[in-house]
Amino acid sequence: MYFSYGEKETEYLKSRDKKLAAVIDTVGHVYRETDHDLFSSVAHQIVGQQISTKALNTIWGRMQEALGEVNAETISSADRDSLQSIGISYRKVDYIKDFAEKVLDGSFDLESIWEMSDAEAIAQLTSLRGVGVWTAEMILLFCMERPDILSFNDLAIRRGLRMVYHHREITREFFGKYRRRYSPYGSVASLYPLGCIRRSYSRNEGL
Repeated sequence: MYFSYGEKETEYLKSRDKKLAAVIDTVGHVYRETDHDLFSSVAHQIVGQQISTKALNTIWGRMQEALGEVNAETISSADRDSLQSIGISYRKVDYIKDFAEKVLDGSFDLESIWEMSDAEAIAQLTSLRGVGVWTAEMILLFCMERPDILSFNDLAIRRGLRMVYHHREITREFFGKYRRRYSPYGSVASLYPLGCIRRSYSRNEGL
């Protein structure tokens, strides 16, 4: 499954910003995979912290093969050393096992996250060990598909904004301006600076 959006969102964003409009027209539709299983999404984001996408895909594939399904029961019953041998650091193993135990004993109500506001969901998710604001925002964006997530904590998004608007630096003040401009479709807008980066890399690789 891919992040769901269409002409309503892109036409609104194009009407709000000519430079972003040019990027949208150049890049076209962005197909960004999503995972609507909240438990596996949290685990996936924790495992993927500070490693490359390629490494994450390899480790996640091994994890799925070893566990069959990544859920609270399989994580809880998995041996700590066995999870580490897949390629997950012991620190991350402890984070995801602690998360699984909290879900199983009811101290963390995972399903209630769906009913919360963005701010409430981020606050609840960041109460988990190993989940910071950026990780929580990525869960809201690429699992829950919340429509207005534009993460200042995402370095790739800030880099994309620098490329689009030719800023030396994206300060919080600048970022707040773009966040307000793109609202209520900040999530879709966030896909396009990333698309701009990918397109730049593709051009460079072709030289």
